[in-house]
Amino acid sequence: MTAIAPQAADAVAAARREVCALHAELTRWNLVTWTSGNISARVPGTGLMVIKPSGVTYDDLTPDSMVVCDLDGTAVEGAHAPSSDTGAHAYVYREMPEVGGVVHTHSPYATAWAARGEPVPCAVTAMADEFGDDIPVGPFALIGGDDIGRGIVATLRGRRSPAVLMRSHGVFTIGRDARSAVKAAVMCEDVARTVHLAREHGPVSRLPQEHIDALYDRYQNAYGQPRGTHS
Repeated sequence: MTAIAPQAADAVAAARREVCALHAELTRWNLVTWTSGNISARVPGTGLMVIKPSGVTYDDLTPDSMVVCDLDGTAVEGAHAPSSDTGAHAYVYREMPEVGGVVHTHSPYATAWAARGEPVPCAVTAMADEFGDDIPVGPFALIGGDDIGRGIVATLRGRRSPAVLMRSHGVFTIGRDARSAVKAAVMCEDVARTVHLAREHGPVSRLPQEHIDALYDRYQNAYGQPRGTHS
């Protein structure tokens, strides 16, 4: 394994802590079962990422059990093998430098849409806010290597949506950091469930594009506290 440069040690340690803590959000929001699912984060200022170890239960995750990899998916530091999705995460980081976090889940409602190979239509305002579009379907790809990553990038590049339903597999989300990607995964499952329940009672219509655009712009640029507000 390649040694981590001393000047990167603090950033790597911080990423280990953050990625470990964020995995609790996946179980909190019922997005994963057993050992499935994973979160990774790009380590700022380095060519490294931190990702969940393969096959380790959520109760047993610690910052030290997180695995540090380079952006080719090769383990650099850690006592465990990295997630089987490491190649996919690494490909996203190589191809999308604006991405700082990647999340994968098999959350039930969103994965049901993925099993059908059907995008979730942008039919509610919360979806317009967060995704600014339908949640698209990416191509089927086998686990291992970077084929899934290629499908993620090909589907999401140039789109507003930070989530993709990989056909017959599950959800992948991206964000400017790992926390943003986790939020997208939570919201993806929420709107997939809402639209599914609505369709149980009849047809569901997509919002007009001009309304989607206005809602997305407001939420992304005006919603919440002004930047720099701490009180």
